[in-house]
Amino acid sequence: MHDHWRLFLIEGIVLGLLGLAAILAPIFAGLATTVFFGWLFLIAGVAGLIITFKTRSAPGFIWSLLSAIVAVIAGAILLWNPLAGLVILTYVLTAFFIIDGLFMIALALRHRRELSAKWEWMLVNGVIDLFLAGVVVCGLPGTLLWAFGLLVGIDMMFAGGALTAMALAARKTALK
Repeated sequence: MHDHWRLFLIEGIVLGLLGLAAILAPIFAGLATTVFFGWLFLIAGVAGLIITFKTRSAPGFIWSLLSAIVAVIAGAILLWNPLAGLVILTYVLTAFFIIDGLFMIALALRHRRELSAKWEWMLVNGVIDLFLAGVVVCGLPGTLLWAFGLLVGIDMMFAGGALTAMALAARKTALK
């Protein structure tokens, strides 16, 4: 961390700015993310199909084929109806926030000795993730259209803030 504090600082600033943009336009951010994921799945699925058929004598052909088909279907669904995809992704994001929140809290507790001055920011990031998941769940179904973009933005801002604080703390120790 001490050797690469500048890179962590840059990442923190970029995450913070992207988070602010998502907060200012949550529905747009949610739909844009849904379409982006749709294209990622579709392209990965098509590439998987091509490679799977070129290597059909390799072990696991059926599993590779099924995986590629699932990716194509997921991408097509997200692109065909981005609004429905946004609803699905909101549920997936809520599950992610729960899991990520727990992992961030564990990570913060693990690193509290090495980063004694700023480990609390990582802890706060984990608590915020759990809080955001609770907001979505308590507001269903009304939160489905705007929550995804807003929550991604809030999470990115807090993650950016945590990385920035940790990078600045690491910078101080690196300068000693």
